[in-house]
Amino acid sequence: MASLKRWLDRRRNPWKCVFHDAFKAWRRENGQARLSCYDWLTPGDIVFDVGAFRGEWTDTVLRQQPGAQMHLFEPHPGFVASLEEKFAGSGNVHVHDIAIGSTTGTMMLSDAGDASSSVADHGKAFEARTLSVRDFFDATPVERIALMKVNIEGGEYDLLPALIEAGEIGKVGRLQVQFHLFSPELKEARDRVRAALEQTHDCAWSYPFVWEEWRLRA
Repeated sequence: MASLKRWLDRRRNPWKCVFHDAFKAWRRENGQARLSCYDWLTPGDIVFDVGAFRGEWTDTVLRQQPGAQMHLFEPHPGFVASLEEKFAGSGNVHVHDIAIGSTTGTMMLSDAGDASSSVADHGKAFEARTLSVRDFFDATPVERIALMKVNIEGGEYDLLPALIEAGEIGKVGRLQVQFHLFSPELKEARDRVRAALEQTHDCAWSYPFVWEEWRLRA
């Protein structure tokens, strides 16, 4: 059934073929393993989990490096409550109930669980608190981010340019990001972000609109 659904999606939306082809390669080459190996982290390394959801990715990191300093960003109030309960008493896990990006204030997010988005419309919505990257780093000085994972359902097109324009992207050692393809014009949006990232980082591997990793040049 899933294969039929993907086939129909390709036929009806040929602009999504880049995603479907990348997803096939991701599965064929066990790309998920790239998001499960963090034994290179050292105690005290700062790790950002942007779009923390239920904290599963944070769990993966902490199993391999229990001494990592984790900063979890999640604007959904239900998930924030779960994260705070889950990591209560963990002095190295910091939960931020915000969507970090270009502006400070509030925004409306469609409410679809782990697919909650400021870009895709899922019918239901909730108001989320936002904090600009400039305001965040003013309040929370960070010299180096060893690893940043970004999976925020389209919010990456706001966050990453904001990090670049603020001059903060140079603090990120490794960036793992899932770009989302909700509409054809987001292909060009991804290209623009990638071109800007190339000024400071090298692309280590890429499965377009699935996952990719960028590493800060020495």
